Amino acid sequence: MENVVKFWSGRRVFLTGHTGFKGGWLALWLGKLGAQVTGYSLEPPTKPSLFELARVAESARSVIADVRDIAKLEQTMAAARPEVVFHLAAQSLVRQSYTDPVGTYATNVVGTANVLDIVRRTRSVKAVVNVTSDKCYENRESASGYRESDRLGGHDPYSNSKACAELVTQAFRDSFFAPGNSTGSRVALASARAGNVIGGGDWATDRLLPDFVRAILEKRPVRIRHPEAVRPWQHVLDPLAGYLRLAERLAVEGERWAEGWNFGPEESDARNVRWMVERLTQLWGDGASWEFDNAAHPTKPVCFGWT
Repeated sequence: MENVVKFWSGRRVFLTGHTGFKGGWLALWLGKLGAQVTGYSLEPPTKPSLFELARVAESARSVIADVRDIAKLEQTMAAARPEVVFHLAAQSLVRQSYTDPVGTYATNVVGTANVLDIVRRTRSVKAVVNVTSDKCYENRESASGYRESDRLGGHDPYSNSKACAELVTQAFRDSFFAPGNSTGSRVALASARAGNVIGGGDWATDRLLPDFVRAILEKRPVRIRHPEAVRPWQHVLDPLAGYLRLAERLAVEGERWAEGWNFGPEESDARNVRWMVERLTQLWGDGASWEFDNAAHPTKPVCFGWT
């Protein structure tokens, strides 16, 4: 722990998506480690929000803006002079991607390209962790988890946009950041793929635990669309610990760690949605229940990745 604090203490960090669930927790953690954090994101996506209740703005210099606004993004990053960049800003909901596919691609793909394009012109940056999703793989309905070397894809606009963001990351790494590139930049760039995180401070829609609690408080059964879908459930702090460790390795050891990484529990720890909701119902008690939602939905079970 002493070495971790020593690495992050006073280090300049640029964090996109700091008003979101995972980004908010990461900003708080970095602040506790003594990092100088500049957060760049849209307004908090939910009310209530972790950003407001945990006073995340006290742990970071907070800039409310859009990653699609490249001029504002470049101005903010230039002022921050970061050594490490964490890119978490995203449109992160599958069903919303059906409602607004163009906006989803604009944020998740063009937004990523904007961040990386500015990074290559920001000489202070040594390491970048681009957080995508374990939904970035082509869904082959496999019974086992997907590996980092599996084919990228995605049936829905959200998952597909994350696969596209992975391709953008690879192109920037090979074209601008690899040893011997024409720009002379030596940024170590990696992508982090995780999903299905749970924990306090999540009020988003279409997430199992928030939806479960909302249903119970409204005295109705929680409706489950895909009870047999298997997920790599993990607490939000678990992948964040991995992101911090990856950023340290990138900053210290460079290109050796510059690739895509899955973050998740052991494959044997995976559980389907039915198991999770029945366990929640048992623990909550007091009339908690669930029922199968057989209405037509545009989404289908998505894949998950394992290291």
